[in-house]
Amino acid sequence: MSNETVTTTTSVDPVPAAEAVPHGLGVSLQPADARAKTEGTFPYAADLWAEGLLWAAVLRSPHPHARIVSIDTTHAREMPGVRAVVTHEDVPGRALHGRGKADRPVFASDVVRHHGEPLAAVAADHPDTARMAAAAVIVEYEVLDPVIDPEQAFEAEALHPDGNLIRHIPLHHGDPAAAGEIVVEGQYRIGRADPAPIGAEAGLAVPRPDGGVELYLASTDPHSDRDTAAACYGLEPERVKIVVTGVPGATADREDQGFQLPLGLLALKTGCPVKLTATREESFLGHAHRHPTLLRYRHHADAEGRLVKVEAQILLDAGAYADTSAEALAAAVSFACGPYVVPNAFIEGWAVRTNNPPSGHVRGEGAMQVCAAYEAQMDKLAKKLGVDPAELRLRNVMATGDVLPTGQTVTCPAPVAELLQAVQEFPLPPLPKDTPEEDWLLPGGPEGAGEPGAVRRGVGYGLGMVHMLGAEGADEVSTATVKVQDGIATVLCAAVETGQGFTTLARQIVQETLGVDEVHVAPVDTDQPPAGPGCRGRHTWVSGGAVERAAKMVRTQLLQPLAHKFGMSTELLQITDGKITSYDGVLSTTVTEEMHGKELWATAQCRPHPTEPLDAAGQGDAFVGLAFCAIRAVVDVDIELGSVRVVELAVAQDVGRILNPAQLAARIEAGVTQGVGIALTENLRTPRGLVRHPDLTGYALPTALDAPDIRIVKLVEERDVVAPFGAKAASAVPVVTSPAAIASAVRAATGRPVNRLPIRPQAAVVTDR
Repeated sequence: MSNETVTTTTSVDPVPAAEAVPHGLGVSLQPADARAKTEGTFPYAADLWAEGLLWAAVLRSPHPHARIVSIDTTHAREMPGVRAVVTHEDVPGRALHGRGKADRPVFASDVVRHHGEPLAAVAADHPDTARMAAAAVIVEYEVLDPVIDPEQAFEAEALHPDGNLIRHIPLHHGDPAAAGEIVVEGQYRIGRADPAPIGAEAGLAVPRPDGGVELYLASTDPHSDRDTAAACYGLEPERVKIVVTGVPGATADREDQGFQLPLGLLALKTGCPVKLTATREESFLGHAHRHPTLLRYRHHADAEGRLVKVEAQILLDAGAYADTSAEALAAAVSFACGPYVVPNAFIEGWAVRTNNPPSGHVRGEGAMQVCAAYEAQMDKLAKKLGVDPAELRLRNVMATGDVLPTGQTVTCPAPVAELLQAVQEFPLPPLPKDTPEEDWLLPGGPEGAGEPGAVRRGVGYGLGMVHMLGAEGADEVSTATVKVQDGIATVLCAAVETGQGFTTLARQIVQETLGVDEVHVAPVDTDQPPAGPGCRGRHTWVSGGAVERAAKMVRTQLLQPLAHKFGMSTELLQITDGKITSYDGVLSTTVTEEMHGKELWATAQCRPHPTEPLDAAGQGDAFVGLAFCAIRAVVDVDIELGSVRVVELAVAQDVGRILNPAQLAARIEAGVTQGVGIALTENLRTPRGLVRHPDLTGYALPTALDAPDIRIVKLVEERDVVAPFGAKAASAVPVVTSPAAIASAVRAATGRPVNRLPIRPQAAVVTDR
């Protein structure tokens, strides 16, 4: 720990025992930080302060592609109040970083490859001084033509020493000569979406007496970030510590490492604490986005509508650097046919570099893009056959025991037919009245120019699937420690609370296992063993599993003396509602009494069964588990103006087991609402590689007023036997599914193909009525 004073509190007081009833798994335990967050007193990275604080600013490229002729920092260094200016020449260690692949420079040195790429960073005694000094760095550029079309990347000159092709996956499954009586084709485009976290990136770096540095960040993968930072600074990992502050929203890789790394460099150079708070524009320019995708599909079916073969080409625009594009492509190719039985599949997938902003991990990456395309194909097939779209889907849905196009057998619960039938049978919402009092129901809102006579209602369906945890041989492991002293339990686990509810779940697990009311979850830092990144339901499965195992070990320590005293095994004792009882009723005492004066603790790991990389033909057992969702969308479309109002989304989801009903419902509703934005409004425009309107005015996120009625009509609790508690990831699969369902409903209302997301108004206009 450094000698500097850092003012921050990332832990919160637990709910008092009197308010924690009922508790344990299966109840809606209130998050311990709920009150602080609703009152605005919860501390985030932007709230940090330290004695002798300096402020940082970063100079970013105004060009998407240019050769750097020279960088002159003289004027910036001479400005009063400036304490340090760093460029690529000041990086003492590894100059490259990246989530999936280290191919991204900390500071551009010879060439800039995307709009907003960092070139220099400044530390000064006032934030305005830092920004002016960054602007005073003189960079001479030789502007180059950007490669912005991913299809051009195959023939363009190499944009990176590693080339333009990041990964190619040719998936071959079944008979290439197979053909169906009915064939439908389509081309689809998915736009660039931004995770747009509610709080922009912020952080604080504090130098340590041993020559190391502490970074206070909203990191979602602190140990990985620490290792990257240590390599950059030329330090041993033990001399770099990351303390996780409050995370203001994370539906993607929350922190751009290119934002974190300059902080530590400036702190080490100045010997002072340095703080950086990104503007919203910098946030848009810096962090990873959802991959824009071009998809071409051909579906073959027999006369009854049963799928015979699917052929597809999938092209992901990775932007300037690889990041996690290889993993996103694997998901896209593997799930390109959706949750349907397809005996023959031939999918070609590519991820390529361009001069567009970098793409990376965003909730449901890869799976969301292909879901929009294969569901559009199912609608086309239903229309050509004259079959109800829901009925056509029911004829083809997969179930447990079926085989993915990757050759992997679906061993987890896959109740896809049950989910689809649930939303299909749910009553439709009533039609709006054509009266002035109900004008707010029209697409376009209260001030909309539409007329009731131009409004058409459409009903559409979407079936989606995602994988849980990492894939293709990723070593998924998490470690947790549970300590109990005087009836108060503490959980130490480096699983970051990103809004997914892990800290609440950890409290519930310990309450359930040990019968202890008061449970604290310690703040996260890299002095703890690693728990991995907070994505794809990892912490519910892996970190929750580690907490459960540690709690069970403490339970054994608690019960062993009692079992020995009464001549029985610990398996014959149970803990219920804070009481310890034996199977025969002879023993009856309370946990509080037995814990008095004792300190018990245990550390445990959870590691799921291994997976394997896809081979040269796209085959392999690449995924630990799968989750499924069905959504029925009801929309009203003004076919003259092309405006769309989502009336209702009915959701049925495969959840494995409900651990916290309120938390689960909130996660599903949030995921569905995010999907509404992807379907209708969210599109980060980048003409000629330049990010246009990088703010929350130009980038239209759905608000509470845009959220439709969301009806969770069924949650299927069929436990996955290989998952701790049997629970599945909850929030990614509705994000994947809802855009496809909304597009399906717009097609039903207009008869238009709707082959692009977000849906443009002109795509919903009907001219030949």
